[in-house]
Amino acid sequence: MNKPNFIIIYADDLGYGDLGCYGSQNIKTPHIDSIAKSGVRFTNWYSNSPVCSPSRASLLTGRYPVNTGISQILGGKRGTQGLGTDQITLARLLKNNGYKTGIFGKWHLGVTNEHGPNKHGFDEFFGILAGCVDYYSHIFYWEQQNGVNPVHDLWENGEEVWCNGQYLTEVITEKSIQFIEKIDNEPFFLYVPYNAPHYPMHAPPEYLDRYAHLPADQRIMAAMISAMDDGIGKIIDTLKQVNKYENTVIFFSSDNGPSTESRNYLDGTEDLYYGGSAGIFRGHKASLFEGGIREPAILSSPSLLPQGKVCDKVGAMMDVFPTFLELAGIAMPDNHRMDGQSVCKMISETEYQTHTQVFWEYNGQLAVRQGQWKLVLNGMLDFSRKQADPVHLSNLDDDPGERNNLAETHPQIVADLKEEIKKWMKKHKIEKVV
Repeated sequence: MNKPNFIIIYADDLGYGDLGCYGSQNIKTPHIDSIAKSGVRFTNWYSNSPVCSPSRASLLTGRYPVNTGISQILGGKRGTQGLGTDQITLARLLKNNGYKTGIFGKWHLGVTNEHGPNKHGFDEFFGILAGCVDYYSHIFYWEQQNGVNPVHDLWENGEEVWCNGQYLTEVITEKSIQFIEKIDNEPFFLYVPYNAPHYPMHAPPEYLDRYAHLPADQRIMAAMISAMDDGIGKIIDTLKQVNKYENTVIFFSSDNGPSTESRNYLDGTEDLYYGGSAGIFRGHKASLFEGGIREPAILSSPSLLPQGKVCDKVGAMMDVFPTFLELAGIAMPDNHRMDGQSVCKMISETEYQTHTQVFWEYNGQLAVRQGQWKLVLNGMLDFSRKQADPVHLSNLDDDPGERNNLAETHPQIVADLKEEIKKWMKKHKIEKVV
């Protein structure tokens, strides 16, 4: 059998509750839902970080953010460095094993040519290097202070390109399709990191019209997600047209939970709020509560994986790298210390669990999940840095929304999990006091 093709489709700031297959009543996502029907839908899948850059670093390297050198959101002004070339990425390893590789969308792992996608194993790149842009002018505005001017941020293989007036979600889809269509007999790895539905809140009129029945603050988020969903449908249709669908592994997820940043507000109050839905979960982007890190995740390949399955076991972004390698029959390099593990056995065997523990660290927050227990230390609810309980213990089987703090009633579990966090921090050389 030929080597499988691989596609990662990565949304940006998408909420757990903003897809039809994850319970949304307002937003219609038939194409993403179809991937779930043809594959495995995960209900306990996590990002390794509650913000953009570290999440993407973990996805592409299979490592905890601290081991990638990227633990914070990277800036977007020109000259910003990023993921070091000493890091072995999934793209580089697949390329070294005969794969054609391409990325079309948001990089956010360094702005310089030395830290860009082409230096990390991607044959082709088209998209943005910073964290967000205006969807039509493709200008990065958000470091416009202290003498820093806005910068245009649209690139193709290291060269600046201009697509003024074109909606970026649709351009990303078009470039991804072109990549698939020109591949001949070689296997390929396609990374499609859409910048949707990250702010600014822009959508074409035809998508806004589709949701004319919704209130204004819900309509534009729904429109942005539908534009992405339609793009994903076009990518799937292209795979079928070129007879590559059955042998292609598709992974869909989002880098972190929905944002409560001021640019997601219509009038500066929570009464008119553009942001996505974290569903039943507490917290948002930048938080180590579930709303910031538990993500929709789907893995599909009709010829290789079960269809229509729901998996409730714990997985994380760092698991995608080793999972793809196992499906491709490629050995892990001896010089690459992997933190993730393949989920293939977890999917196929009822009693098997890939992770007994998963850890997080971000901006002074620490967390661990072990079985049904989750401990969050110094937890914040979002970018506001408004602190919740400094020690918060949840039984996620009984309380997935982390509404009830069990720290006082289970002091020994708290003590044990704190000790596990200390050991993890020591192992990964994180110098903070628990």
